[in-house]
Amino acid sequence: MNKAILLALPLLAAAPILAQGGAPQLPGQADPSRVAAGTYAVDNHHAQIQWTVSHFGFNDYFGIFGQPTGSLTIDPAKPNDAKVSITIPVNELATSRGDLTKHMMTADFLDAAKYPTAKFESTKVEANGTKAKITGNLTLLGVTKPVVLDAQFTGAGPNPMSRKATIGFHGSTTLKRSDWGMTKYVPLISDDVKINISIAFEK
Repeated sequence: MNKAILLALPLLAAAPILAQGGAPQLPGQADPSRVAAGTYAVDNHHAQIQWTVSHFGFNDYFGIFGQPTGSLTIDPAKPNDAKVSITIPVNELATSRGDLTKHMMTADFLDAAKYPTAKFESTKVEANGTKAKITGNLTLLGVTKPVVLDAQFTGAGPNPMSRKATIGFHGSTTLKRSDWGMTKYVPLISDDVKINISIAFEK
């Protein structure tokens, strides 16, 4: 293929995100009217679930789970009827150090050989504008407990690369890991685990 054509391809792909006059316009807009009713799948190329714990009270440790799978069923006319299901591959953990990642996979923490996934299933949605409280059950280490996520709708629209209708959300909550039997080193490594979710769904 001609080299000039190869160089032009990224510009052609970006063309849909340029408004008239060349002013940049993001494809995703926080406008609920852009949400089409239906069932969406997790875009696991662009979804991350981050956790944070305090280490000895000195500083924080971070980690990220990538490649979650799952679905969202939503009707913008009936947001409280929305259903979400997310499966998290805990063995896809990334941290800043290989030895830390390896330790997190052991029975001290995630016991990933025995429990390679965690799962969240919603049971209730309470929407308020572009925000919502999502109550559901989190299964981790073979234990199922209720949790509540604070969710924020961040954007909807056609993805300019895949051409798929896409919806984005941020979510957050704080868990006590001991509720799921993960008690090793509490309280030296904090029982409270802050969870931050950045996730996109597409159909």
